[in-house]
Amino acid sequence: MKRMLLKSVVATLIAGLAGVATAQEKTIKFATQNPKGHPIVAGMEKFAELVQARSGGRIKVNLFPGAVLGSDQANVSALQGGTLEMVSMNSGILASLVKDFAVYDFPFMFANEQEADVVVDGAFGTRMHARLEEKGIVGLAYYELGFRNLTNGRRAINKVADIEGLKLRVIPNPINVDWVKALGANPTPLPFPEVYAALEQRAIDGQENPVTVIAANKFQEVQKFLALTNHQYNPQSVMISKKFWDGLPAADRQIVQAAAIESAKLQRTVAREQVAGAIETLKKGGMTVTQLPPAEMRLLQDKMKPVIAKHGEAIAATVAELQAELAKLRK
Repeated sequence: MKRMLLKSVVATLIAGLAGVATAQEKTIKFATQNPKGHPIVAGMEKFAELVQARSGGRIKVNLFPGAVLGSDQANVSALQGGTLEMVSMNSGILASLVKDFAVYDFPFMFANEQEADVVVDGAFGTRMHARLEEKGIVGLAYYELGFRNLTNGRRAINKVADIEGLKLRVIPNPINVDWVKALGANPTPLPFPEVYAALEQRAIDGQENPVTVIAANKFQEVQKFLALTNHQYNPQSVMISKKFWDGLPAADRQIVQAAAIESAKLQRTVAREQVAGAIETLKKGGMTVTQLPPAEMRLLQDKMKPVIAKHGEAIAATVAELQAELAKLRK
């Protein structure tokens, strides 16, 4: 009887320990709009590798590139609801949750990638992400989409006036709608997964994105002209559902946070290394590539200034804070 009782106790203990081990295992679904092969996905792959290695395989990361889990807006809702654990997306899209994030979509805010690195990796970037927590989201790090450029299927853009009348897809938020209007073009807000088909069917004339995005999504198949305008810089927020985050032990949070920051460094390096190659790919695909002369670039910036002023009023303190950070860097 005693022997049977001892076996029963041992079996119960083993079952209990197995239950604890199982409870510690986690799976992270990590989504992006960009396809496999894009620098954003390279960062995600590095993140998955680091997390799985450092957790001894307890935390598994499943990647969902190419918008297979829906649009950015759908991913944000899923993140808040806890049905999706992680997302990487343009930080400016988050203005629909926290209006201050609109500052990341201001045209010509950053002069180069190095300025952007200092800002997003510093106190400013941290404070911005902290504002998401009350919305059910935790910001971990910033990847880079890069500087945006303009494509279309109607004509080469050699001067600002060439943009007039074009029907251009924009990220669905007010500042992007307004800067396109300021150039005399017609903005068409569309979720990213719908862009290729809209270009192919000629429902729109063009769109704007970094060259790595244009090449990775094969827009050269449905667009003839690329203008290297570098009119916006897009940081990408790497975010995790607060519901999921709050359920992680402190040690696992540290693993996830450190992996996000480390993968961001690799991701930006990959993104910058791929720019020249992406432009060559687009040229080989039949695109005519142009660059506006300095006088036209100044005109482009001047036309954007009223848009920045208009949208800056609602987030004046955040704009002032960012401009102060940039002023320090430019001394």
